[in-house]
Amino acid sequence: MTEAYPFVMFMALVALFSPLAALSAFMQVVGHFTRGDQRRLAAGLFVNVAIFVLAAVWLGEPLLRLLGVSTAALTVTGGIAILLAGVPMMQGAGEVAPEQAAAVKETEGRESGQGWQSIMFTPVTFPLTIGGTSFGMIVAFSSNAEGVADQIGYTLAGIGYGAVAALTLIAAGHVHRRVSARARMILARIAGILLTAIGVTLLADGGTRLVVATLASLRGA
Repeated sequence: MTEAYPFVMFMALVALFSPLAALSAFMQVVGHFTRGDQRRLAAGLFVNVAIFVLAAVWLGEPLLRLLGVSTAALTVTGGIAILLAGVPMMQGAGEVAPEQAAAVKETEGRESGQGWQSIMFTPVTFPLTIGGTSFGMIVAFSSNAEGVADQIGYTLAGIGYGAVAALTLIAAGHVHRRVSARARMILARIAGILLTAIGVTLLADGGTRLVVATLASLRGA
């Protein structure tokens, strides 16, 4: 295995994650929680990504064969989930008018620790941070491993990506507290457009691969 492969995988995961787009998306999801809850969400996200990476690197290929699920199907599922999150944001659903910002800010300041667990897996972990495409990418890279040392390298690269995602979530909380309500509305629209575009891309990519795989299986039959 080329020693640079784990680093290449790390950079590919970060590029797919797109921290700038994720920052805007995280702001709308976690911005109203307290700082303590945001730190808990970041820690939980890091743990979830670490578990996801361990499963993808060490169990990915046999697990997919056992379940009969293709990475293309996972990609389509991730695309649909991102569209469901992105389209309402693009349309301005749930926006708060600037004149109501003060009241909302007071309410946010009194938020308790209740409720953050409900968004821990969906949408914070899936699909905003990980999904079928990232799983398939990790499985594809780790298939080049020639031993335990190589698999450890891919695992560390994936865990590094989890740290980037957790730091992005924390940064989103800081930015949310410092920008105006109107700026948050604009960023929400931008994030919705970006997420919708990513969702469409994943749907097209996964759907195309599903069709090609189906046609190939029919020809083989």
